Amino acid sequence: MSDSRTNGDSFDIIVVGAGIAGAGIAWELAATARVALVEREDQPGYHTTGRSAAVYLKGYGTEVIRDLTVLSEAFLARPPADFSEVPLIHPRGALTLVRPDQMEKLDRYLARQRRHVPHVEQLDPKAILDMVPALDPAYATAAVYDGEARDLDVDAIFQGFLRGFRQRGGKLITTAEVEALEHGDGRWHVSTAQGTLHAPVVVNASGAWADQLAALAGLAPLGMVPKRRTALIVRPPDGLEVSGWPCVDDIDEQFYFRPEAGKLLCSPADTTPSEPCDAQPEELDIAIAIDRIEKALPLGIRRVERSWAGLRTFVADGSPVVGFDPRAEGFFWLAGQGGYGIQTSPALSHLAAQLAARLELGEKEQEIAAALRPDRFLG
Repeated sequence: MSDSRTNGDSFDIIVVGAGIAGAGIAWELAATARVALVEREDQPGYHTTGRSAAVYLKGYGTEVIRDLTVLSEAFLARPPADFSEVPLIHPRGALTLVRPDQMEKLDRYLARQRRHVPHVEQLDPKAILDMVPALDPAYATAAVYDGEARDLDVDAIFQGFLRGFRQRGGKLITTAEVEALEHGDGRWHVSTAQGTLHAPVVVNASGAWADQLAALAGLAPLGMVPKRRTALIVRPPDGLEVSGWPCVDDIDEQFYFRPEAGKLLCSPADTTPSEPCDAQPEELDIAIAIDRIEKALPLGIRRVERSWAGLRTFVADGSPVVGFDPRAEGFFWLAGQGGYGIQTSPALSHLAAQLAARLELGEKEQEIAAALRPDRFLG
């Protein structure tokens, strides 16, 4: 749903990529600037964002990801009054299983979790089965329970950013793949399938295609690696009530499953490197997911009701890349969120917008911004 075909329009900032990263920063910036949000597909959020099964986990990801997740909590719990008509976050809990052969990892895992989730608990086999009675009693010797983990309403968060962006006067342009990027006269000239746009600042929020967009601007890549993640929906046996279960994974992140509308959303937690593409699930990954989950949760899964895959994009150190590229005036990176883009979106969008608008940062924001700088990958 594009606002209109455009040709020669000028903006303060052009954001390329209308996933969660692009929508979030565009919403923030549109409060004080004229912003265009450009998307190559015919609808925003088609790729990773529209395929996300996000859970809010404070103890997930790198240290800077955890900081951003904690800073996002207040917004997710109490968004602006006009942001969404439904809650963005719902109680769930997360249970991490530890097999007998994984017990040497438990103390280190607990210590790491407690830096951001002080009240995380260690559970014994009886307490584990009280939470998920269908588990194989012999599978886990212990587990770690995070009672602060919650389900995220991905669509409500994403649509809140998009709706607010347009209410603030932002212009969304879809079916507008960027074909050329040139800089001259202090502005970027962005040629798209819907016409040419001009602005002093271009935000590269193009996800799996971020290095490709940089190449159009004449910049060497920063090492973005898209990785495929597979998910599937299965129906539990008749009579088995799963809606009150926590999200369940294992300490080595070899699988996870969680309730989804009376069924189970499952994944092998795969991280297979991929070229940027419209990702599709592989039969082998689906089979691996079922095999791993059946060992912990012997349900006798015979049929997959639905399956899909998405790309999560990483750089070498696992943290996002956010900030102006020193090699090109006005070229701003917002990429490499990995699997954390939804849970960090409020804080990361705010920080990125402050950096893109060259506003002064607080002490904690300066610390986080320093860890995300693009030039950390430049020799």
